Amino acid sequence: MEAYEKFVGAVIDGRYKIDKIIGVGGMAVVYRAYDGLMQRTVAIKMLKDEIANDEESVRRFINESKAVAMMSHPNIVNIYDVSVREDLKYIVMEYVEGITLKNYMTKRGALTLREIISYTEQILTALRHAHGKGIVHRDIKPQNIMLLKDGIVKVTDFGIAKLPNAETVTLTDKAIGTVYYISPEQASGQEIDPRSDLYSLGVMMYEMATGVLPFTADSPVSVAMMQINDIATPPLELNSTIPKGLEQIIGIAMEKEPAYRYQNAEDMLRQIRRLKENPNVIFRMPKRKEGEGEEGKSGLALLFSGGPIFPVIAGVALSFLILLIISSAYILNRVVDTTTKSTGTTITVDDFVGSYYTSELESWFSNSDIYDLTVEYAYTEGFEAGQIIEQEPEAKSSRKVVPGEQYCDITLTVCRGMREIDIPGLAGLDYREAKQKLKKADLLYQTEYIQDDVYASGQVVKTSPAYGEKINTGETVTVYISTGPKDGEIEVPKFIGMTEKEAFAELLTLVLRPGKITYVADKAERGTIIAQSDAEGSLVTAGTKINLTVSGGANFDPDHPDKDPDDTKPADTTAPDTTTAVTTTAPVTTDPEPDTSDETTDPDDGKDPDDSSTNTDSDESKKLDDYVPAGNRE
Repeated sequence: MEAYEKFVGAVIDGRYKIDKIIGVGGMAVVYRAYDGLMQRTVAIKMLKDEIANDEESVRRFINESKAVAMMSHPNIVNIYDVSVREDLKYIVMEYVEGITLKNYMTKRGALTLREIISYTEQILTALRHAHGKGIVHRDIKPQNIMLLKDGIVKVTDFGIAKLPNAETVTLTDKAIGTVYYISPEQASGQEIDPRSDLYSLGVMMYEMATGVLPFTADSPVSVAMMQINDIATPPLELNSTIPKGLEQIIGIAMEKEPAYRYQNAEDMLRQIRRLKENPNVIFRMPKRKEGEGEEGKSGLALLFSGGPIFPVIAGVALSFLILLIISSAYILNRVVDTTTKSTGTTITVDDFVGSYYTSELESWFSNSDIYDLTVEYAYTEGFEAGQIIEQEPEAKSSRKVVPGEQYCDITLTVCRGMREIDIPGLAGLDYREAKQKLKKADLLYQTEYIQDDVYASGQVVKTSPAYGEKINTGETVTVYISTGPKDGEIEVPKFIGMTEKEAFAELLTLVLRPGKITYVADKAERGTIIAQSDAEGSLVTAGTKINLTVSGGANFDPDHPDKDPDDTKPADTTAPDTTTAVTTTAPVTTDPEPDTSDETTDPDDGKDPDDSSTNTDSDESKKLDDYVPAGNRE
């Protein structure tokens, strides 16, 4: 580390004053610096001295600057400046305060569905932008995803990105990347395209959903072989709380054959957003062609498993086979078009209500050439778990289909059974927000309106059953909504002579509020009310604040407001009460209203050891407990 600290405090190129080291990676050192010209904090990624003359390292370094300079997207780290001199090679980047997604997952384990969808959606929009520019990242991994405190993610480190119109890359370059996340085609040294990034993202989603990587072994070579040949354990077997739809998206993204994956980021993004709208959705899985192998490869793909000479023979056979298939398909389609496409087939929708949604029924729908199924779940009474509650369209209605091409869209709602939950706290909420909370908890509701002095019109006063009581999903909660204060005004009593405790109890009883409390020296007994802001017998509305003046005793000491004037014992060294006091000439007041200011702790900049473009400090793990991104807030 000492070798890299020589730049700390220096100003390079008369512009960038380096503040401190925030990360050290395999190729580069990352510094935090201040740009005096633009008056902003930046991150400077500087190539290490020992590899500054290595041609391949410099090429990757320049490659990154070119790649990011071509893009402008809120989820991709920005590059402001590049210098590739003989003695100094650096990239000036946007400075982001946060941690890597890898460090966050290491601390948290499996993430929530809300976090997975939020982070994946943002990464996909970044990849959609990059792929649209002809750029393939080739090293998508959580170490290269920066997570900011507001829940925003930034994709970083385009050092091995494949640029449009770039020279043909070497086999070594093709297989480069972090072995735990690379696609099968990268691991085997084949050509890559945007679908390779989607595979890597699928592996990331697997890790976010389960807390573990899909493939691990003792050596990188073994992991690479597993990426090519092995099938991962289904995520639902490792985390039964995730929805089926999420497992399906992960499965499609992690297909071994690129042809069976999402073909672009937009397709994957569309299903992620559909899952976001309805976590219970179940997608129609793409059908396999006949002759597929058990491990996800089609029969045609298995032709390429031979030795060096075999691909030549396979290529000839494949060409002949493709020609035969195309010819047969053309003739068959011409026949089908004249009989089926012109008219289609009218079907009567089957009745599924009351049946059980089993794996057999799911398989039946997957193989159906007339139904396109969507499954939703709900808690309800009158049905057992797994029973189909309702369907859309209704049974016995008619739909026109073209088998295998134009499907009948059908939605089945399946009962989750019953579960016992606690009534949520709704008092003080707007009634519309309260209804949404009850709906989200799978509870029904009915409303009643009452007058109330505390809660404004439209706010929830109470519920029946009350807050914290147990209730089964699907049951009804009565929500009492305020119509405003009761008619008439409240007569202020005489607080003078009462103790503080007695005065506060009386205020609450009358639906009044304690206002400013002033402590002064007075001959009245310590803690006695000696003055009030509103006179006895005056009329005020509910919720009015009443200011009170309290005696601190005849020998009240403003420098020691909590010391008993009659106490002759040595001064107590314990911390004083938070109440402040002064003399009668300058009384201090306290407002019992709670302090709503927040204290936030900025974590040190995170940096994974493998990642040369993100941030790290030795005490990051200590502060991570205080760091909860917005995507994780309920």
